[in-house]
Amino acid sequence: MTETTAPTDRTAWDPLRLPRQDGRTLVVTGATAGIGYFAAEQLAAAGADVVLASRSAARLAHARDTILARTPDAHVRTVVLELGSLAAIDDAAAELAALPRLDGVFLNGGAMSMRAGARTADGLPLLLGTHVVGHARLLAGILPALAATAEAHGGESRVVHASTGFVRRFRPGFDDVARVPRLGIVAYAKAKAVTEVLAFELDRRLRAAGRPVASVVTHPGVGVDARTPERPGIRDRSTPYRRNPYTPWAQGKDAAAWPGVRALTDPGVRGGEYYAPAQGMRGVPARFPVPARTAEPGDDAARRVWAEVESLAGAELRV
Repeated sequence: MTETTAPTDRTAWDPLRLPRQDGRTLVVTGATAGIGYFAAEQLAAAGADVVLASRSAARLAHARDTILARTPDAHVRTVVLELGSLAAIDDAAAELAALPRLDGVFLNGGAMSMRAGARTADGLPLLLGTHVVGHARLLAGILPALAATAEAHGGESRVVHASTGFVRRFRPGFDDVARVPRLGIVAYAKAKAVTEVLAFELDRRLRAAGRPVASVVTHPGVGVDARTPERPGIRDRSTPYRRNPYTPWAQGKDAAAWPGVRALTDPGVRGGEYYAPAQGMRGVPARFPVPARTAEPGDDAARRVWAEVESLAGAELRV
């Protein structure tokens, strides 16, 4: 399989006119800032029952209030989720699994600290622990609820994974999942490469088992603070500002949320697909050919990554 940067679909998708999501319950991790916040805001405006999941109860309450200020009739819940603690993840997973229905989850959260040596509460490398292992542990707890919702209400539930274009740029290896590259940005790219391998393998296993859950991979392009609209306490003068050399070619974090939102809401999306901005760094979300290195790494490699992640997470991903 060759990799290409050209979109493969010509579907007209307007991110400002989403299909109505009334009755669907959708979870967004890392929902108190950046891409996660704007994804939740967009889903709530489309009528979804949105669950904001993040580690700070105070920031969750503020994000909820900010969404309700824009969409007063929105349905917004909050769940405290600390991706750096396996025990805390179990508590959050139990709370999510107990909801009346669970139609989809956008696995967007994860620490962005590039500091060498940073660790989770369980001693795992921070980027690997929060972006990969924490989400795997969460999925282990909520996959049965996702499948049960689809079986009860028809259609497919969705698991949407957030990746990055840096996977293609740095092409990190993933033979040894626990080995962390020295350079922070490469360690981040490796965590997302492992995420992609796991996500595509998850979809293969779900389809083989006949489960009504789709696993979809997205990347946001480049979202920068300078192009992000203001929201009180979410993105304004009181919040940290990060300079970015890609700003002239990039988009705001509201637009960077579009691929994940499309993957959750477009009725035409299928498991095992890959969505990203049509222009690479920015633009409306489009379907692209799946990246060969992570989508088809070989059966042995995919099984090895799956087993290593399960071991690190201390949980079995049963499909």
